[in-house]
Amino acid sequence: MFRLSRIVRVVVAALPLAVVTAASVAAQSEKSIGAGSPTPETEKAEREKKLVLATDAAKQLLLVMDTDNSGKVSKQEWMKFMEEEFGRLDTDHTGQLNVKELTQSRVRMRPYVGK
Repeated sequence: MFRLSRIVRVVVAALPLAVVTAASVAAQSEKSIGAGSPTPETEKAEREKKLVLATDAAKQLLLVMDTDNSGKVSKQEWMKFMEEEFGRLDTDHTGQLNVKELTQSRVRMRPYVGK
C-alpha cells in the first residue's frame, strides 16, 4: 500500500509538470517564430507536442490505477484511486476538501489539450 501511495503521489505530481512543459515548449516555439502570428503548421505541431506529453502522463497514470493489469481502468479501480487521492488531500481528515487543502495540493485545472 505504501508503495502504491508513493507511486500515485509521484504520478499526480508529474501531471502538472507535463502541462507546464507543454506550455514551455509552446512559448519557446513562439519566441523562435518571432512577433508574427504562428502558421497553421506550427500550431498543429504544438498541439501534437502537447498531446504527446498528455498521452505519456495518462499512460503513467494508467499503470498506477490498473491494479489487475488488464490495460484498462475499471470503475472500481478508478474509484479506489480517487478515494486514496481524496484521503491524501484531506489533510485535516474532515471528509471534505477546503480551499486551503486544494491550494496546497498539486491538483490544478488544466485546459483541454486537444483544443
